[in-house]
Amino acid sequence: MSFAIDVISIFPSAISDYCDNALLKKAQQDGYLTLRCHDLRQWSIDNAHKSVDDTPFGGGAGMVMRPEPFFAAVDDIKREYWVNKNPDVILLSPQGKKLNQKDVQKLSSKDGFILLCGRYEGVDERVVKGLVTHEISLGDFVVMGGEVAALSIIESTARLQKGFISQESLNEESFSNSLLEYPQYTRPRKFQGMKVPEVLLSGNHAKIASWRKKQALQRTIEKRPDLIRNN
Repeated sequence: MSFAIDVISIFPSAISDYCDNALLKKAQQDGYLTLRCHDLRQWSIDNAHKSVDDTPFGGGAGMVMRPEPFFAAVDDIKREYWVNKNPDVILLSPQGKKLNQKDVQKLSSKDGFILLCGRYEGVDERVVKGLVTHEISLGDFVVMGGEVAALSIIESTARLQKGFISQESLNEESFSNSLLEYPQYTRPRKFQGMKVPEVLLSGNHAKIASWRKKQALQRTIEKRPDLIRNN
């Protein structure tokens, strides 16, 4: 069984269209990722308009997503695709834990999970309490819905599936060892007065490795010292 992700959204094509390109498309074709995108409106209890939201009790601006469609959707998806398994059900929410690379690595080691994409003023609290295993946020800001966050989680976890991307690439990228990645250069050797560091042209792999390690540490201290403090 490949790594599987089920996404529940009122805009499922926003997810599937993006993932039908480049490396995510290849991941699916090569069997590293199974992605299933589901339209929440399919489980609407409103047969006439297929609405999945309603006005909030107590008043207030905006609309709130109803609990029934989410519960029904997850039940059906588990019954059809997750027999004898108990996948995480993740709500993309500004109230969730801020996602980092360690979280991504943990998620990528599972069989997969179910992602719930909220919209409007959010979801009924009973979804959080009775259905969701944990909430995830991309950061301290608000977007229109959970689809952007879902795409970030899909891409970051799919690329960690064993054999999909070379281990060397994964070992040397940002956050893999609590450091930012070292500076990268390619042709031309000189551009607008800026030169490629001579050590990278030396062919001395030991010196290059040492330079890169120092540059990664220096860059992290300058740009993201919190990564070192929190390590």
